[in-house]
Amino acid sequence: MLEAVLWDVDGTLAETERDGHRVAFNQAFRAADVPWRWDEQRYGALLEVSGGRERLLLDMRSQEHAPLEPREREQLAERLHRLKNERYAEIVARGDLRLRDGVRQLIEECVAADVRLGIVTTTSRCNVDALLGGQLGRQWESMFSTVVCAEQAPLKKPNPQAYLLALQALRLPAASVVAIEDAPAGVAAAQAAGVPVIVTRSHYFPDAAAPGVLAEGPSLGEASGWCPGAESGATRIGLDQLRRWHSAREHVSAGVGRA
Repeated sequence: MLEAVLWDVDGTLAETERDGHRVAFNQAFRAADVPWRWDEQRYGALLEVSGGRERLLLDMRSQEHAPLEPREREQLAERLHRLKNERYAEIVARGDLRLRDGVRQLIEECVAADVRLGIVTTTSRCNVDALLGGQLGRQWESMFSTVVCAEQAPLKKPNPQAYLLALQALRLPAASVVAIEDAPAGVAAAQAAGVPVIVTRSHYFPDAAAPGVLAEGPSLGEASGWCPGAESGATRIGLDQLRRWHSAREHVSAGVGRA
């Protein structure tokens, strides 16, 4: 039985990477008088690592004007990341970032059906508060049974730490939960914790390989383009469809166990 749905944030709940974090980083660079700018292509390349500070440190390896000493680089990354989070909150407060199609409907279905919800991300808690507070209201956290962010899980995805902490908080076995992710690192983190995964393709990961997932498709807001296919007549991916994919996995696993 499907008992909980765990959500990644960046790229999954909303297209925050392209339209939020990247823009906020560039604003932080200007505010700090740092002569760097990240276009969509460069930021996409930096997404090979999880975490904003980690991306800054990766980028500094090829930046001509980056500090030479590791400690100075760490200090600059910390300062820029703090500025970025402030600018990101302003972007969200203006309403420039919205939940992806189908996300709100699925969350509401889960709440109505007493299927527990969780946030599992390695972004900062302030970024999650900014996004979900603006989109779901100030009491957004009451809809979620657990919220795991970078502060609780310093080991970034693909490390499974965040998912293991969420399972511990929920007191549920991994097999009774489904994770919704968009990026290879997130998929790997969930699978390493034993959690089945559904992939919703995002701007930066439109065709990344996702072996072993329950299903993958373009958006929760549409039923076409999914593999395996959604139920005939469906217009979006809802809780019933998640249950079908989850149940199909259980049947396969049971068959393997009897062989």
